[in-house]
Amino acid sequence: MKQYLDEYVTYLEDVKGLSRSTIESYRADLQGFIAFAAERDVINPQEVTRTMLGLYMGRLRQQGKAASSQLRCTASLRSFFQYLVRQAVIGQDPTQLLENPKPERKPPKSLTIEQVDKLLSAPDSGTPQGARDKAMLELLYASGIKVSELVNLNTHDINMEMRFLRCAVSGGKERILPITQIAAESVAFYMQDMRDKLIRDTDEDALFLNSLGTRLTRQGFWKIIKKYGKLADIDEEITPHTLRHSFAIHLLQNGADLRSVQEMLGHSALSTTGMYQSTKKSMKEVYDHFHPRS
Repeated sequence: MKQYLDEYVTYLEDVKGLSRSTIESYRADLQGFIAFAAERDVINPQEVTRTMLGLYMGRLRQQGKAASSQLRCTASLRSFFQYLVRQAVIGQDPTQLLENPKPERKPPKSLTIEQVDKLLSAPDSGTPQGARDKAMLELLYASGIKVSELVNLNTHDINMEMRFLRCAVSGGKERILPITQIAAESVAFYMQDMRDKLIRDTDEDALFLNSLGTRLTRQGFWKIIKKYGKLADIDEEITPHTLRHSFAIHLLQNGADLRSVQEMLGHSALSTTGMYQSTKKSMKEVYDHFHPRS
């Protein structure tokens, strides 16, 4: 099969125009399989069966290869044998019924409650930008909305007195979500005392404004949360979704039911929300919290 591998690599270079790193990954995957097949005295592609391919994927799992590496190897094998079918080297593709490895589902990264407190305390509310940033961070952690939903909020979408926000979603629908007292107070302070210092056009309805007086963007918020992550001395990587993940995980850790969290996050499938349950408290935390004499 080695001669066909060389021809296939040339095809990837000249016809497909793939990058050098991608081609080398394909080559390494296929060389591994060719060596595996040779151990079983299979040197011709016509002799390769789906069973043999399944055995090879099993070996990769036994070796502890990551699911992403297994998926890439499956893609490499499929591409190679489909190429051989097109070249009339083999009559049937042995990868046709080969199952894809299940992708690894890593739990979302979140912050501890102490880290969230430090992050939310980082902005200086004495400045217009600081008051805006404090309101945004408090609102994200209080409601679990997406950053895109946050920056699309308008002034009339927040009810500080009743402590809820109205969040527009696709299809013309909306979600009504509760917010904390401190989030409501932070938004109220920003709107009453600081927003006017940012606004340029009195007709602007966007709740959160940038330095030009127009609606803040997702990219703008990305820079803001990165800045406060550094100010709060948080070593973990913080993304715009970090507070949303932390919101969900902290609710579940403190006894919220999965269905309610699903509704607040706006997930259509309960299984999507279920990924947050993979992050569990330690045995000692569970013991200290629930044992009556701990």
